[in-house]
Amino acid sequence: MSSVMNAGAVAATSADAGFLSKERIVAPPGFNRWLVPPAALAIHLCIGMAYGFSVFWLPLSKAIGIKDPVKCAADVGFFQELFVSTCDWKISTLGWMYTMFFVLLGSSAAIWGGWLERAGPRKAGVVSAVCWCGGMLISALGIKFHQFWMMLLGSGVIGGIGLGLGYISPVSTLIKWFPDRRGMATGMAIMGFGGGAMIGSPLAAELMKTFATPTDVGVMQTFVVMALVYFVFMMGGALGYRVPPSGWKPEGWTPPAAQASNAMITSRHVHVKRVWGIPQFWLVWMVLCMNVSAGIGVIGMASPMLQEVFGGSLIGVAKKFGELDKAQLTAIAGVAAGFTALLSLFNIGGRFFWASLSDKLGRKLTYVVFFVLGAGLYFSVPGSAAAGSTLLFVAAFCVILSMYGGGFATVPAYLADLFGTQMVGAIHGRLLTAWATAGILGPVVVNYMRDYQLGLGIPREQVYNQTMYILVGMLVVGLICNLMVRPVADKHFMSDAELAEEKRLAHDRAIETAVGPGTMTFHRTPMVFVVAAWLAVGIPLAWGVYRTLQTAGKLFH
Repeated sequence: MSSVMNAGAVAATSADAGFLSKERIVAPPGFNRWLVPPAALAIHLCIGMAYGFSVFWLPLSKAIGIKDPVKCAADVGFFQELFVSTCDWKISTLGWMYTMFFVLLGSSAAIWGGWLERAGPRKAGVVSAVCWCGGMLISALGIKFHQFWMMLLGSGVIGGIGLGLGYISPVSTLIKWFPDRRGMATGMAIMGFGGGAMIGSPLAAELMKTFATPTDVGVMQTFVVMALVYFVFMMGGALGYRVPPSGWKPEGWTPPAAQASNAMITSRHVHVKRVWGIPQFWLVWMVLCMNVSAGIGVIGMASPMLQEVFGGSLIGVAKKFGELDKAQLTAIAGVAAGFTALLSLFNIGGRFFWASLSDKLGRKLTYVVFFVLGAGLYFSVPGSAAAGSTLLFVAAFCVILSMYGGGFATVPAYLADLFGTQMVGAIHGRLLTAWATAGILGPVVVNYMRDYQLGLGIPREQVYNQTMYILVGMLVVGLICNLMVRPVADKHFMSDAELAEEKRLAHDRAIETAVGPGTMTFHRTPMVFVVAAWLAVGIPLAWGVYRTLQTAGKLFH
């Protein structure tokens, strides 16, 4: 009798629940879990365009002058540029939007990660779509009226919030759907974030060419079209999310606790509000911060670094960078663009490769590989440069960038191993403050060390040597922190009563109550749906890879 009453209560709750509520997206028996990764990819491929926003800087820097920028008066500072409408924005001013993206990504993920766990990925995905795409539309108005404050508010603040929610929206869900392949599952989704710019940048370039006129650079129209396209894809992804019933596991899979004892993988759960006081959280925070700091600074300087180190040898001319004429500088810039494109491919591929490999090696050992191999490669770069070996130089950075991406994709599974799966999305959100920190630390080290070395009169081809050794030091710090990670103490885990309450607040439903008694029907997802979902995200991704390979080909001509 009580079971019938419970089933009736569940049915009533489901009937009352809103369309976006978590109760409405509990998967029925027979649901194919391989439908969830394409939903996550649909969102990540859109918000990943944050990496590619620099494609707009040059056209926006001459939005008024069209052919040449209309320079502001010397007394017009940054705050005046927010409101000025009679002169063009400087590229350095536009770059603040890029900074805001990643500051807001980390802070919004930390602030609203707990809400996401209870509201569910569908509601978070919809909010992300509205913020990211709505922010682009507000930015389009800012371009139309030439008001930079509107661009910062639109894409920087509102879009940045959408970025954070969209980034962490699938993490907890995927880990629960793929307890047997945690690294691979998160690697697939976070690979999409790295691939967003690979699709969005060439798309934006084509759209700007289409909309450009003698009196308009075409950026405003491009923002509107991309916002609308992204909204369709992101809503499709958000509505495609499903969560497994509490206690679900893949057929034939045995949880690690029931296999050989692995102390680094817990079957218990830590509440997000406790992680600030747990040493393992801060150790993993430092692990991510050091890994990202070392990689993100290089990403920002990849093109000028290759040009300054190898100069004319990139095009078969025996001249240093400072001795090249304008035509030769243009030619080596094209080669450097190929280098940057190649790095982006390794960044994306590394997210899937290393995260999947971590399922075999374990998360801790995977990070040991990142830090030891990465430090060795950074240490080898000055030698490769001095020897004039472009091949060794490029190969080193390709592997380094694969581990940079792999670090992002592996860390959610690392957190799930240590802190459990119940609130891993919220904990991951708080950990992303390490990314925001690294986004400032890494570029500052690389850029300011370069300027300092140039100020000492050191030749351009040698100005990055000291920087490489500093990055080695960062990786050593990360290695030490990673080696110090131990299983979380029992006192930090939720009690059975606390876990039950959290599951109630998170609207988790056990397998036996997901449907009422006597209605446990099995509906296997048609394979055509799975194939269609993967084609929807796979075709744009394949196009992005093709365009990137075209650019990367310049490096080998």
